[in-house]
Amino acid sequence: MNQLTKAAKTLAAKYNSTSLILRIAIGLVVGSVLALICPGAAWIEEFGNLFVGALKGVAPVLVFVIVASALAQGSSKLDRRFGTVVWLYMLTTFVAMHTLLSNIVSNPVASIMNGNYIGILMWACLFGLAMKKLGSDTTKNFMANTADAISTIVRWIINLAPFGIMGLVFTNVADNGLSIFTHHLYLPAPQPLPTGVPLPA
Repeated sequence: MNQLTKAAKTLAAKYNSTSLILRIAIGLVVGSVLALICPGAAWIEEFGNLFVGALKGVAPVLVFVIVASALAQGSSKLDRRFGTVVWLYMLTTFVAMHTLLSNIVSNPVASIMNGNYIGILMWACLFGLAMKKLGSDTTKNFMANTADAISTIVRWIINLAPFGIMGLVFTNVADNGLSIFTHHLYLPAPQPLPTGVPLPA
């Protein structure tokens, strides 16, 4: 049992020490090969479903906690580029969506559950500004620790991306074959100019 635990720890250390890009590339190759060898192994698809579901589940919470915590700590803690992104997102959303006002005042819990990011940003900003004024140092530290914890969870999920990529590629190759890789690389042949049309100088 101890040898098995030791072997598992060694394998995990080797996995974590390998470049994430390389691991993702290996996952892509493994997913393609498995789709060709055993396309009926539907359980492999679950790796992709779990990965996508985990990202969708944690992303709204991450946005809310990080924005609220940054504002609660003070404006100096909020990177200017991040603030610019937030306001540009709100501006473009205002231009593109006629339901902006209803999305802004949507229930904060429902916004997080449904991935309504404009609502998440608004409530996170209001909550962070209120906590900046009213929150004690202990509360602000708790918010900062919570933001760090959520960020750590996201890093854990991203660390398992090779398995998610493997499952997603397996599903696509099993359904559509290897043509999914060549489809986006295909360039249509240039069409000849109609006769009698002068070429540009």
